[in-house]
Amino acid sequence: MPKRLSKSTSPYLLQHAENPVDWYEWGTEALDRAKAEDKPILLSIGYSACHWCHVMAHESFEDEQTAQMMNENFINIKVDREERPDLDAIYMQAVQAMTGHGGWPMTVFLTPEGEPFYGGTYYPPEDRQGMPSFRKILGGVSDAYMNKREGVETTAAQIREIYKSSMTSARSAGVLDAHVLDLAYRALAQQYDIRNSGFGGAPKFPPTMSLDFLLRYWKRTDTPYALEMAVDTFRKMARGGIYDQIGGGFARYAVDSVWLVPHFEKMLYDNALLVRFGAHLWQATHDDEVKRVTSETITWLRREMTSPAGGFYSSLDADSEGHEGKFYVWSSDELDALLGDDARAVKAFFGVTPSGNFEGSNILHRPFPAGPAASRLGMSADDVLAAVQRSRSILYDARVKRVWPGRDDKILAGWNGLMLRGVAAAARAFNSEEFRNLALRNADFLASQMVRGNRVMRSHKDGITSIPGYLEDYAAVALGFISVYELTFDEKWVSLAKEITEAMITWFWDEDVGGFFDTASDAEKLITRPRDLTDNAMPSGNSLAMELLLTLAELLHDTDLRRRAVFALESLGPAMMKYPTAFGHALGAADMSINGAIELAIIGDFEERDFKALAAVAAEKYVPSLVVAAGAPGERTEIALLHERPLRNRKATAYVCRGYQCESPTIDPAELSEQLDKAPRANAT
Repeated sequence: MPKRLSKSTSPYLLQHAENPVDWYEWGTEALDRAKAEDKPILLSIGYSACHWCHVMAHESFEDEQTAQMMNENFINIKVDREERPDLDAIYMQAVQAMTGHGGWPMTVFLTPEGEPFYGGTYYPPEDRQGMPSFRKILGGVSDAYMNKREGVETTAAQIREIYKSSMTSARSAGVLDAHVLDLAYRALAQQYDIRNSGFGGAPKFPPTMSLDFLLRYWKRTDTPYALEMAVDTFRKMARGGIYDQIGGGFARYAVDSVWLVPHFEKMLYDNALLVRFGAHLWQATHDDEVKRVTSETITWLRREMTSPAGGFYSSLDADSEGHEGKFYVWSSDELDALLGDDARAVKAFFGVTPSGNFEGSNILHRPFPAGPAASRLGMSADDVLAAVQRSRSILYDARVKRVWPGRDDKILAGWNGLMLRGVAAAARAFNSEEFRNLALRNADFLASQMVRGNRVMRSHKDGITSIPGYLEDYAAVALGFISVYELTFDEKWVSLAKEITEAMITWFWDEDVGGFFDTASDAEKLITRPRDLTDNAMPSGNSLAMELLLTLAELLHDTDLRRRAVFALESLGPAMMKYPTAFGHALGAADMSINGAIELAIIGDFEERDFKALAAVAAEKYVPSLVVAAGAPGERTEIALLHERPLRNRKATAYVCRGYQCESPTIDPAELSEQLDKAPRANAT
């Protein structure tokens, strides 16, 4: 039997290359065979770090009897959802419609034409807890396709109807005003978990985009509770087991409501959003803990997730040695042996007990501040913190010697663009040369390896760049380049972002629909052209694209870019008010559209002290929807925000503008600080 997956660049597909299942990658070879043999397609979608994907693989795809049933009755296709988000979105929509829920592994049965007629997620090898066994599913679906074809065709026709909404023309609801933001804030406040922070119960995912909106709302309206929700949720996560207290970085989610027990996989996109939010939260609060956790997460990225060429890898697995979380947990005895006299303080600080809090071992977390822990030990808080600081490197060095969880080392353009934004924001806020260099290396990698002409590619692994990019790739990479411009004021990054944006409009915007599709107009023709408007684990391509259009519109004073963004946002207004947690990133773009961007232009010599003083003030301030540009006096530039900005008194000069009105140009860092502080409120409507 051919091992077709062995030629793949996807680590997830390579994990299945030796299965006894006759797997195909998605493509014409598999689809043509399904049509020629009139066999249904078994489509299995997952990703490298997915725990239950591994479980189902071991239980079913490595089982000879199960594989024989699959090979005899189906054409079997394996898809990496991270490389093919278009296929994942299309068939997840069908599974959710059929079952009321979704997740991975996703198992979908298709007609030879690719139309879904049955599906679900994980199936056990034997009947369990009301779930039918996978072999029972295989037998039932095969029988239905062979002997009850009419029912299969009826179901496929019903599913076709759910795809029609993506082709519906967008309509402006005409309600994009401050009321949208107010109602979204109230809805979030009502859903907030006062005791444990975050929103809802278990499981709990980092609600980073909603927190970012709350931070914006606080700055715009001076609503203290909005800031309280944002700060407390970040702290609860940072002190919980969802945050890696030794190595840095956040796990994908907590299985409980108190942020203690994580699902241990670490995803690049989660950490990208949290790094950028952390930089913004520090600008708003100058809180040392926020800066430490954000910096540690970037250190984790640099140390464990960065390729030699500067690209960022996709994820770390939850499992090692066949056990979830084994790499990350500790016994009380281990800490005694490693830490000596410091063990007592460290165990109290991290809540370590002989019985443990996770399957007999301990997930390190911070159940209470250093003060209470110190008082019980008869120590000072400073002594406890010093012991903890000494212990971190010792524990990390000991952990390095364990069997590591698997790493998905493919480099995805969109995810890298998100992390590039985060690292650049932190480099700027924290004035970190190390973070600046990391951002520049990544930007250079994306520009040289992931951008072909003005087209963005999706995936890179082992020197091979493949798969045409999706809307999220174009938008996130262009936004990343703009963030690098804000860090360096090198105009080439704006030029690159502009080229990518123009290509994005050419290939993804549909004038009839009045919005963006997730796939390019020249992409592979599937059963529908996906168009996801909601923000899920990461921002939708649409909300990223709207933010990009609004940002470039300010830099270039381009009214057409703004027109497209505003129309698309207006069509989402009613949904954003009712379901704010599904539109966290879109709400940020809506804030920028409703209240207007705050424009900052700094004119001067980049190397002079007076210029650096103004730029430093801007870098340390939290200003929602800030669009910043800088240039030399009289310099020719396509950045319209810099046009007609003379120096005052031959010194570097800052111009703060909002709503086509500008403050008095200033050469004084203190005056600039005051102008930036009042700018968000002054332009709120």
